[in-house]
Amino acid sequence: MTLAEMSGEYRASAALLRSRLRKLRQELARAEDPEEIWHLKRRIAELTPMLTQVNELAELTEHYYERGYWRSEKYTL
Repeated sequence: MTLAEMSGEYRASAALLRSRLRKLRQELARAEDPEEIWHLKRRIAELTPMLTQVNELAELTEHYYERGYWRSEKYTL
């Protein structure tokens, strides 16, 4: 698998995560049970950093071989 193909996979995963987060936020807006609200907030808090990381990795793999592209220190050795 090439980095360009990986980038596409990361973008697809990001779309799924965004969709799931949207649904969870809609459920949260309708929720009334405090326990359900807590679980929804917890799940949103777990998925949000995942979405950020997947977006960052999609960007990195998409532009990895471009001359002059700045790479985040987070993903370099």
